[in-house]
Amino acid sequence: MLKQKADRIITEYLQKIYGFAVKKSFYYDEAEDLAAEIVAEVYRSLLVSDEIYNIEGYVWRISEHIYAKYVASKKKNAGISLDGVELPDETEFYEGDPNEEIQLLRREIGFLTEKRREIVYAFYFENKTISEISGNTGIPEGTVKWHLNKAKNDLKEGYTMKRTIGKLGLKPIQATGIGHNGDPGENGIAAPEKFLGDKLNLNIVYSVYFEPKTKEEIAEELGMTLVYIEDKIDYLEANGFLVRQAGDRYTTYVNFSPETYSAERREKQFKKQMEAAEILAREYAPKVREAIANVSDVYIPSGNRELLEAAAIFYGVALRCSTNLPQKNLSRYTIRTTNGGAYRAYVDLPQTQSDPDYKADMPDLSVYGTCGSMNRYSDKYPVGSWSVDSKFDSRKGWWENNLNSDYDALYEVMTGMIEDNAASAEKFARLRKRGFYQNGKIETMIVKGNAKDFFDLIPAADPELMKKFSHFALEYAMAEAKDYPAQMQDLVVAEKAASFIGNRVAVMVMDILYGNGTFKPLTDEEKVTANLLVFSDVLPKA
Repeated sequence: MLKQKADRIITEYLQKIYGFAVKKSFYYDEAEDLAAEIVAEVYRSLLVSDEIYNIEGYVWRISEHIYAKYVASKKKNAGISLDGVELPDETEFYEGDPNEEIQLLRREIGFLTEKRREIVYAFYFENKTISEISGNTGIPEGTVKWHLNKAKNDLKEGYTMKRTIGKLGLKPIQATGIGHNGDPGENGIAAPEKFLGDKLNLNIVYSVYFEPKTKEEIAEELGMTLVYIEDKIDYLEANGFLVRQAGDRYTTYVNFSPETYSAERREKQFKKQMEAAEILAREYAPKVREAIANVSDVYIPSGNRELLEAAAIFYGVALRCSTNLPQKNLSRYTIRTTNGGAYRAYVDLPQTQSDPDYKADMPDLSVYGTCGSMNRYSDKYPVGSWSVDSKFDSRKGWWENNLNSDYDALYEVMTGMIEDNAASAEKFARLRKRGFYQNGKIETMIVKGNAKDFFDLIPAADPELMKKFSHFALEYAMAEAKDYPAQMQDLVVAEKAASFIGNRVAVMVMDILYGNGTFKPLTDEEKVTANLLVFSDVLPKA
């Protein structure tokens, strides 16, 4: 068969083969391994075959053959693990098809809850009495009997039914980005990436996004037995990513982006934001420059005061130009982890255009991407920082690379506590890596005093000016919220409306000010500290 035709067949059947593998497996990694083996064998066979008249039958015969070989390789182990308990090998019970019936039974036991699995095992496999199970578990005898009867009914029903596998079992989601707004814990140890970077955790949380589900329903949606994911569900609940509702169902307040977007709506937002940026660059930026004109205790590595003014304008546009819309209590959206995190979590998913025939007239919005506003504080010294990372700076790694300890080391250098020698080599290496210390010179902008006093100088935007955009901001936010599940809509309306004038508009304002000659183009040296302000009780020695 020609390679082009074989490629076309593989493309057509790839998702179906993966679905077959999911149904035969107990977790994603196993399904992916099995699917990869099947695809490889189907492809090899197609390339050496003549014309095939029943492609579907051909593919499934190979799939079943590879699956049988896969099962045989797995049977080298003498037992099957169920929560750490070894059950006898199924060949001791069944001599026909090597797996069919025992796998069905094992599958259905796996779908039982942990408590019910323990009772079933104790009664049927360990031959314990109801009284003994009650004494060992602390569960009343009547409740033990109820669990056994319920388990028997569940097993009988599951054994004879054809279980459905939800969309996530056949096609698990993949995140294109994970972020947060708030405190990720010391040096990011509790950031949402640490929890949702795990593919299975991510899909467990997403499974309850649109509709609350029980543990059993989550397992079925993912096409997995509960035994493999119950601990993960408990872990995600303990850390706030799953929230228990009535009837032992779970929901989540993680903000997943919709899987579709309207290009027309985005274009309208962009043009309105550009309109706002032009007004703010013309009317608001001069007021900010005037407001900080008397701030003189500042260390600027290049001596270019425009760096300070630009940072103040960016802060003002992003944080002092509110559309002043009414706010609801959004505390339920804060995820509090067991190791110190407290934030709202966001997951970006691949998106397709919902209005594909619409051709938007706007640039790629990623050029306006930012990370921040980030505040960092030292526990040891009177020093801290505010920053937003964007296309205007040369800093790398965004929030994960912006450590509190960087400012400890910076303070120790500028106060002479440490010298550039072997004892302090690690700290100096870190500062050089970030560009904060080069050729014996500190390269960050430092304001003497505290951040609050400085930022209090920056005026809020004229409320009448903001009214020009409030109606559009709310209208846009409400239209966007319709793409989200009900429990997320309050957050979406509040954030979309409030951030209409935010970091993106601040970047637009900077584009205008650098483009029209208000500010000179940034040098490579200045890009180290653009929109990064360090606050300290002392300044470096000149």
